[in-house]
Amino acid sequence: MIVGTAGHIDHGKTALVRALTGIDADRLPEEKKRGITIELGYAWMPLDDGNRIGFVDVPGHEKLVRTMVAGASGIDFGLLLIAADDGPMPQTIEHATILSLLGVRRGAAVITKIDRVDEARLRETRAAVAGLLASVGLDDYPVLQVSSVRGDGIDALRERLVQALHAAPVDGAPGAGFRMGLDRAFTLDGVGTVVAGSVSSGQVAIGDGLALAGTPDKVYRVRSLQVHSRAAQEAHAGQRCAVGLAGLERSDELRGQVLCDPAIALATQRIDVWLQVASSEERALRSGTLVHLHAATQDCLATVAVLGQPSIAPGAAAPAQLVLHKPANIWHGDRFILRDASAIRTVAGGSVLDPLGPVRYRQTPERLAYLATQRADDPQARLLGALAQAPYGVNGATWLRSAGLARWPFDLASVPDIVVGAGGEWLVSRARLQENEAGLLQALGDFHAKYPDEIGPDLLRARRLAAPCMPEALWLQLTGHMIAAGAINRRNGFLHLPEHGVALRAAEQVVAEHALPKLLDGRFDPPWVRDIAQTARLPEVQVRQVLGRMARGGDVYQVVKDLFYHPAVMQEAADLVRRLAHEDAQGQVTAARFRDETGLGRKRAIQILEFFDRIGFLRRVGDAHLLRPGTLLFPAKDQAAGAGQQQG
Repeated sequence: MIVGTAGHIDHGKTALVRALTGIDADRLPEEKKRGITIELGYAWMPLDDGNRIGFVDVPGHEKLVRTMVAGASGIDFGLLLIAADDGPMPQTIEHATILSLLGVRRGAAVITKIDRVDEARLRETRAAVAGLLASVGLDDYPVLQVSSVRGDGIDALRERLVQALHAAPVDGAPGAGFRMGLDRAFTLDGVGTVVAGSVSSGQVAIGDGLALAGTPDKVYRVRSLQVHSRAAQEAHAGQRCAVGLAGLERSDELRGQVLCDPAIALATQRIDVWLQVASSEERALRSGTLVHLHAATQDCLATVAVLGQPSIAPGAAAPAQLVLHKPANIWHGDRFILRDASAIRTVAGGSVLDPLGPVRYRQTPERLAYLATQRADDPQARLLGALAQAPYGVNGATWLRSAGLARWPFDLASVPDIVVGAGGEWLVSRARLQENEAGLLQALGDFHAKYPDEIGPDLLRARRLAAPCMPEALWLQLTGHMIAAGAINRRNGFLHLPEHGVALRAAEQVVAEHALPKLLDGRFDPPWVRDIAQTARLPEVQVRQVLGRMARGGDVYQVVKDLFYHPAVMQEAADLVRRLAHEDAQGQVTAARFRDETGLGRKRAIQILEFFDRIGFLRRVGDAHLLRPGTLLFPAKDQAAGAGQQQG
């Protein structure tokens, strides 16, 4: 467990930490000289059972609230300190507001320096503190009183912290990936670069691979670990941790970054959030407001877009989207603080609902309903809520990463309302799947009614007809699922209903039985579509459509409109072209040479060579044609044999 001290400058935060732990958290010479905390200070309190409670001592000066937020974002238990002689001061109020907005619900208010006041003054301070806690929503915080000089109340406070430790969850969220915001980076002889911070989720062990969330492709091996300044084999959520990383170079830019499991690495510039405006604000928060976002050790400028309503009144909460001015590493459930554009006061705070907020359609009722489902704490409830509001399902891998989960915290296959696509990435509710299947079947039926002589639309056209807004990856999963179930068929890239395919195949069989022998007999000068139709006594339109479909499937080749070649004849022509190219000193094939060899007219010879150019078998250079190196089209006999042996 990590305890954070907060409060106005010179209200005894560092002195209390020293009384509890015996450690002076002020480590910088400037802090010693001025007697105030400037940077985050760290200490730990050893317990009889071998455990340690970590402490983060945050600055109280108004100009250092940014550092205070960085420290408060990673704590499990908050101590709000108020000096008995001063009572609540401006930074006391802001720190209390920040603890409330960050959702630090476990904590206590501690009145310090009780040795300096009489009983009457102490009662006044207690009443003022109780009023402050009520005003910011921290009514559950008990009010304690101590003297770090005389030791009054120190043992009672220590016992309360031990009780809070035992009541805290040990393992954290199941399946959570390791995450730690970096607030320190330094170099140690024999160890190399060491980064430190408060572990917000997951666990890590020596030998694991970790990445900076902004550069997930670079993975660094964990060389060493220290938990509360003690060597350890592993660390988990709720601990202060120092990690030695092999291959990482020290840089001032490391502070503020997030170290994490590469599986959950995430950077975003649009986050949908549940936003609580501070009750101390005088005006409502409106869209377009420029703010400073503070999330863990990160901070950046952002623009607010209120969702579903014009503004958010002081003390009220509503969904919003934050458009960040630079990428940040943020996950679902992360708490944050917003300060005004001048970074003078805290205006709001809240939690992340979706770290991958959309650019468009963010104000639709469907989107607002989706965000409402993401306020649930239970991952399974959130996923079911998301699927209920997602007409086309969700990408499971993206959903996991957004939630900061390295694996599913429950048995996905056992949830009856979820259908899992191939590979486990595509997830859809059973009701939505049935809607999507019905939509595709309806679209194909309408297409067949309108174009009865066509096999069906290709994949992309079918998507435009049935589900134009469905992501392509999910569309491929849906069609694959329906094809595997036999609900639809795919032929040469075209989708169709099974019964339509049967009818077409019967019609194609009639045409093929008449057309293919004539195309083969005609060799390099086959009959035109009209000639085949007349001979077979079939409608010309039917013959043209059937041969066109056969050409798309590779059963025949269309050189020009209404002129089709048998595959065996086209292979013969390709072999001839290859021989002519090999016999020519420059490897060229000319229309005149090809004309002479085939006995065709010049126009037909050019048409065939241009067809070979079009499909990539040849390439034209001036008036000549050259074989494309490495082409797999119309392989020679020795190439075909070699390919067969390779496959075998």
